[in-house]
Amino acid sequence: MKSFYFTKNYRKLLKGFSIRKYCSKNEDKRKTNVETIRNIGILAHIDAGKTTTTERMLFYSGTIRSMGEVHHGNTVTDYMEQERQRGITITSAAVSFPWRGSQINLIDTPGHIDFTMEVEQSLAVLDGAVVVLDASAGVEAQTLTVWRQAAGYRVPRMLYLNKMDRSDASVNVCLRSIRDKLQATPLQLHAPLQHEHRLIGLIDLVTLEEVVWTQGRGQNFTRRKLSEENDGKKWEDSVASHRELVDCLSSMDDRLAETIIQQESLDNLSSKEIEAAIRRCTTAMKGFPVLCGSSYKNIGVQTLMDAIVSYLPTPLQCNELYSCFGEELAARAFKVQHDDQRGVLTFLRLYSGEISRNQKIYNLARDKTEQTGSLYVALADEYKPVETVTAGNIAVVSSLKAAMTGDLITSTQAAANRAKSKLSSMLNDSSKVGELMLPSARQRLQAMEAETSREELAEVLLGIGTTVPEPVFVCSIEPPSAAFQSALETALAELQREDPSLRVSVDGDSGQMVLAGMGELHLEIIKERIIREYKIEVELGALQIAYRETLVGSARQTVSVDRKMAGARQFVKVEMSAKNVKGVSQDKVLRLAKSQDSAANLAHVRPRSLAAVERGVQSALQHGPKLGCPMVDTQVTLHWLEVGRGTSESIISSTVVQCLRKVFEEAESMLLEPVMSLEIVCPESHSARVLADLARRRADLHHVQLRNQHKVIECLAPLSELLGYSSTLRSLSSGLATFSMEFHSNRQMAPHDEEKAIRNVTGF
Repeated sequence: MKSFYFTKNYRKLLKGFSIRKYCSKNEDKRKTNVETIRNIGILAHIDAGKTTTTERMLFYSGTIRSMGEVHHGNTVTDYMEQERQRGITITSAAVSFPWRGSQINLIDTPGHIDFTMEVEQSLAVLDGAVVVLDASAGVEAQTLTVWRQAAGYRVPRMLYLNKMDRSDASVNVCLRSIRDKLQATPLQLHAPLQHEHRLIGLIDLVTLEEVVWTQGRGQNFTRRKLSEENDGKKWEDSVASHRELVDCLSSMDDRLAETIIQQESLDNLSSKEIEAAIRRCTTAMKGFPVLCGSSYKNIGVQTLMDAIVSYLPTPLQCNELYSCFGEELAARAFKVQHDDQRGVLTFLRLYSGEISRNQKIYNLARDKTEQTGSLYVALADEYKPVETVTAGNIAVVSSLKAAMTGDLITSTQAAANRAKSKLSSMLNDSSKVGELMLPSARQRLQAMEAETSREELAEVLLGIGTTVPEPVFVCSIEPPSAAFQSALETALAELQREDPSLRVSVDGDSGQMVLAGMGELHLEIIKERIIREYKIEVELGALQIAYRETLVGSARQTVSVDRKMAGARQFVKVEMSAKNVKGVSQDKVLRLAKSQDSAANLAHVRPRSLAAVERGVQSALQHGPKLGCPMVDTQVTLHWLEVGRGTSESIISSTVVQCLRKVFEEAESMLLEPVMSLEIVCPESHSARVLADLARRRADLHHVQLRNQHKVIECLAPLSELLGYSSTLRSLSSGLATFSMEFHSNRQMAPHDEEKAIRNVTGF
């Protein structure tokens, strides 16, 4: 009752102030140019409020007529059946909406670590990002992961402190965790405004205005300038925070510092000058704006959208790499999806030029020309047919057969060659190389042994896609009968193209199909999708840990094959050695011996024979001697190779495999187990039981801290000890604890743990 009277009196007090209705209807009719486009992503830890925030943005922009809720399973961006049932985001969704004369193209990404590949794919094509934090928790485990990913792709970010209506929400705790955990400089632009312990609005620390949401479903709010006479303590606190913001900005932005020196005061700056400085610091990633709100309570979403338009960069301020294409089409594929009616849909982010319906395109990564089909603009799972899509926007094209996630697309091969030569000349300036280098390109270059030319460097910068993380879980998959085998293979091929973090292989000994994925939930979702979308009642085998093997010592062996097959003599003699080399890259796994005799022999080896040797090495490394797991940190040296006339390449490869198996057995191997970085948040009353359970699971505790009557436990634990951990944790904490984990590294096992793992896998 009190809050009703307060709101009523507040309306009377603010009667003279204008109420702005933020629910545009006709803005999308105006043609947008590149300067008014913002391509952003929403990133966060699971359950921080990404999808709820996106839903409010769509509603206030007039794109949808009513707001859905995650717990009701009726939001726009969570359109998959599994997403609506579980209340989590599984696949990234693209939506576009108008705001304040601009167009925001937004990608809502998953928060669960099992779907981190979706985030990685999206980050490669974003110009800016909003990182959503739970204001009661601050920076959490997955927040740290997405922040590192965004920093790797040099994406300017702002932070949105959601759930400010909660009693345990704290701006200061969040700011401290941003400084300590993210090593970032926060620029606090908002302070929460409360009345009787209830969030009613915000204080804008740039303009020193009070923003109060008054009525409706958050569509209307009032702005009132704070004054010393009317607001007292509130005014003093706001002015102090305002000065702190300006002081922080002036230390990072020279133009603002010069203005302050000329005016000899921090207080005479206009809000436009401060906003311009915030924009410069944000795009240069020197500082990161921090905004407040509560999306579920419909407070702070419009001010967040204002900040996106004001502070995040336009497509023209980013993506200098693609300037070499000039007016030609340059687009990056960041998502592939299979639609029942429309077939294969490829999501493209356009950097330059434009794409039309039924246009021919050239794929630089696959070196193929393809014919596009229909052209669409996406609103989650709804597709609006269009004739053309211009630079800066997101297009969806059908009928592409070869395009994969991360591929770069242009109009013709001639345009691609012109762009490569122009980029090569740009790379004469060594400072440009660092500016244009993305993390995936850097990894590829580090893997190359020889010095790269500018032309090769240009190809690497343009052609490489996103890096795919290694899977940690494997399990067998079986169709209900042999009649469904072909349909299952087709379904898995489609799912693998959509999700590069899913690996499908066939076990050589048993002939079983094997799935490898990022976690229990990941593989469970894949199973559900096959049953629901492809109508195949598949069965998954027991989950197995994706162990790795590495060599303990080194060894050298010679194997020769001399036999008659199909009337032709097949002769191969090969001498090889192998040793453990920590962190050896894929391109350096096979090396040629440099001794005088070896060099003389190998100089005469034909390229086709050498390619067959490489295939044999790759095949041998897939099956270690101890448990048949892939070998890592292993370098193979070829000392001698003799190949008889007319010998087939498959014989060369199989001889290499035979030789290396002998080498691996002599050198001996050891098992490496995946170790996970685990963060558990549980009530203090239940923490003793949780910690005792972790000790039984061979966990190494790193950090335990108190956060609002909850203990946050950070540790490293072997994945083999965490199977089914969610149900165990629920029973230990009466359902009050939560946890998140991500792959940390592969670690050597103790002898008794190794024996136990072998017994679990082999049964003896």
